[in-house]
Amino acid sequence: MANSQTIGVVGGSGQLGGAIARAWLRSGCVAPEQLWISNRSGTAAGFEEWSGIKFTTCNQDLVDACQVVLLSVPPHLVSTLDINAKDRLVMSVMAGVSINLIRQQTQATRIVRAMSNPAADIGLAYSPWCAGIEVTDEDRRSVHILFEACGETDEVPNEEQIDRFTALTGPVPGFVAFYADCMVQYAVKHGIDAAVANRAVRQLFQASGTVLGSSPTPPAEHVNDMIAYAGTTAAGLEAMKVSALADCIEEGLDAAYERVKSIAPS
Repeated sequence: MANSQTIGVVGGSGQLGGAIARAWLRSGCVAPEQLWISNRSGTAAGFEEWSGIKFTTCNQDLVDACQVVLLSVPPHLVSTLDINAKDRLVMSVMAGVSINLIRQQTQATRIVRAMSNPAADIGLAYSPWCAGIEVTDEDRRSVHILFEACGETDEVPNEEQIDRFTALTGPVPGFVAFYADCMVQYAVKHGIDAAVANRAVRQLFQASGTVLGSSPTPPAEHVNDMIAYAGTTAAGLEAMKVSALADCIEEGLDAAYERVKSIAPS
């Protein structure tokens, strides 16, 4: 990959675009000399450890120099792109921005719409993507390599699923942090020092993430196994299962999904 294509990130100094670009560099799938970054300042902020990257304030200069272009600008600014990316493979991680709107703003026909998250910076993002009808098999291989460098990735069949994943897996730590904070507040309420509670819950979530991430067992089976063990955790899980917790989580995810549908201009 790094030996054959020049890749540019429009908005490459932002939180998400920067995380993805650094994942590419650290994995070696993109060499510094083959990476372009456009940002408002044209500076190397966030990329000081690499030499050879080309920085620009002009999005069109980046597009003209690159075969693959990743769009990572705030969705409400999509109308300011004003680029001609015809004959380029254009990838977008702009929340809620449809393939059709990307085509209108870039003149591109080979378009991949994706979602990732800032955990790409440490190789732990989940990055689902879907392809427009003119994306080639070679394009698909390139996209898979690029997002695999950020963590885990899957091609999904349509844009509606990208919107769902934007709500589900886009926020890191987001929803998990909220649940963790509820546990911290519970501990503090019962007399545990806040610093100790924070340390304990952070360790719990780090361990839980590692166990879930490294095991092929679905989350539901982990829950059932803990209930079958009939210990203290089983009592808590059984109480949660008959509570409104699952409905509240669904309500929150629905709200996030609805925001995805309205965050970008139509």
